[in-house]
Formats: sequence, C-alpha cells, structure tokens
Amino acid sequence: MTHALGEQFEATILEATGASSLMVVEMIQELWSGYGKILRLSLAGGNRETVVIKHVSIPFESRHPRGWNSNFSHKRKVFSYQVETEWYRQWSTRCDEHCRIPKFLAFDRDVDNVLVVLEDLDSVGYPARLSSLSISQIRNCLTWLAEFHATFLGEKPEGLWETGTYWHLTTRPEELEALDDASLKAAASKIDETLSAATYQTFVHGDAKLANFCFSADGTQVAALDFQYVGGGCGMKDVAYFIGSCLDEASCEAREEELLDAYFESFSAALHRRRPAIETSAVVSEWRELFPVAWTDFHRFLKGWCPGHWKINSYSERLAREVVVALK
Repeated sequence: MTHALGEQFEATILEATGASSLMVVEMIQELWSGYGKILRLSLAGGNRETVVIKHVSIPFESRHPRGWNSNFSHKRKVFSYQVETEWYRQWSTRCDEHCRIPKFLAFDRDVDNVLVVLEDLDSVGYPARLSSLSISQIRNCLTWLAEFHATFLGEKPEGLWETGTYWHLTTRPEELEALDDASLKAAASKIDETLSAATYQTFVHGDAKLANFCFSADGTQVAALDFQYVGGGCGMKDVAYFIGSCLDEASCEAREEELLDAYFESFSAALHRRRPAIETSAVVSEWRELFPVAWTDFHRFLKGWCPGHWKINSYSERLAREVVVALK
C-alpha cells in the first residue's frame, strides 16, 4: 500500500520508534469530511513492530455527508485536530491502566499537514472492535469513563475545548437554527447553562461512542481513542451519549437506573482512590440529577442536525419534555 508521508514525517516516525524503515500496511479509516487518514505502519529494526499514525491534511474544500460544510464547521474541525494534538502532548500521560489510551509517541507538522504517532492498540492487547455490547461490556466502558472523569475532576482544560463534546451549543449555531422543535429550541441556552453551571466539572472525552472503544480479544478489557472533542464539562455528557450509542430505545429506558448505578459505583471507587479529599457523594448527587439534562442536550443537537436519525425516539422525547418543563 502506498501513501506519501514525505521525508520529514517519515524521519519523525523513525526517530520516535528507533526503526530503520517503515511501510504503510493498512488504511484504518479516512478522517471525517476528507481531512486525512489514519494509517497502520509496520516498522523494521525498532522498539515496536507497528504504530498507528493520524495524518491530518487540511482540505481546501471539505466534504460532509449531510452538507454541513460551512466555513464555521471547517474552523471547528481544524481546531479539533489542534485540540487532539494538545491532548496527546500535554495531558495523555495522566491516563493510566484504569483508563487506557494509546501512548503518544511523536508529533510533527508542516504548513498544511499534522502528524500524530501513536501506539498501536491492536498490538498491545486491544484488537477487537465491537458493533454491539453485552451489559457487562457496557459496564466496562462506563468504568473507563468513570476513571477518566475522576482523573480530571476539577482540572482546567488548557489547550483543549473550554467546553468539550462535538455537539456543544456555541459550536453548533447552524444546527440550532435548523431545529424545528420550538420549545426545545427556546430551552437550548438554559440547558447549556445548567450543565456549564455544575459545581463539579471534569474533562469529557467528547465523542464517547461505541466506535471509539477498543477491546481485548475476549471483550473484557477496554481502551479508548479519538480525542478531538475532549474538553471541560459535566461527566454525564459522556455517559448519556455513550449509553445512547449502544442501546436501543427500550433498553435505554429499561436499564437507565442500572447503568447509572454501575457508572457511579465505579466513579466513587475511582474518586476515592485518586482524589480522597473530594466528597464523592456531593459529585454523585449533582451529576445524577444532570443526566437527563445531558441527554436532552445531545437530543437537541441531533434533532437539528439530522431530524430523521434513529436515535430520536419516544424515550428521548419524553426526557427532553420533562427537562424543558423543569427548567422553565
């Protein structure tokens, strides 16, 4: 497989890994809207056999499958890659074996391209990508999120999104304008303010969907990747978004309390271990009340972005109506 990395980027990869030569063996995926590629490279003579690189090329014309390709959205995407680079360079070492991510190996850039060199999670015990999860696997992912949120509770997201998630209201004016649910549209700012006003803020992954988790061969261990939208926020944003990404409407409703209990059990244990001075019960109490608000925040984005999306269902509509009424 051929993919021109250029002499500068090849030299950066070889130096970071101690390898004598490299070869592109797989294109894992194209980046959203034609902004580059994620590639797997094989290495010879170095300290590891493979690495994964994120090669971002800033296009003159972006392509978006739903037509959201304005200059505003282009700037958002470009900044998201700056954020991800800053995340790996400045913050990623804080993540340990309890919230496993790919190790950051190197970074380079030229005028129009950015290179991030990462550990290949496949090669260190996370080769599986799953399209559906058992309840125990969902709980494992929620534990990852709990550990992540406990790690960064109270931190200021310097160099990251001030408010994480790709659906944050101020970065999505076009989708808000397109929203035809009048009561939800009117409540959008209050929903955002309620989440932003939470006493306990942490870092949110910002795109914690099933596709961004990698699993061990037996499905019991989990790691996460893709940190373009990491930033400040209430941890419930990740939890609501993740649950909605892997369960259907009936399961979301039936298992809401069970899964929230599982998350908060893991979060309490993680916070006690990492930050024993913080009163865990106060965080849990605040965040549990904010779960439906976080769910409604994403629902608001989705109804403006893609009104026919499969995630728009009666459970989400009911939660949103209750939140809108409560915030009046």
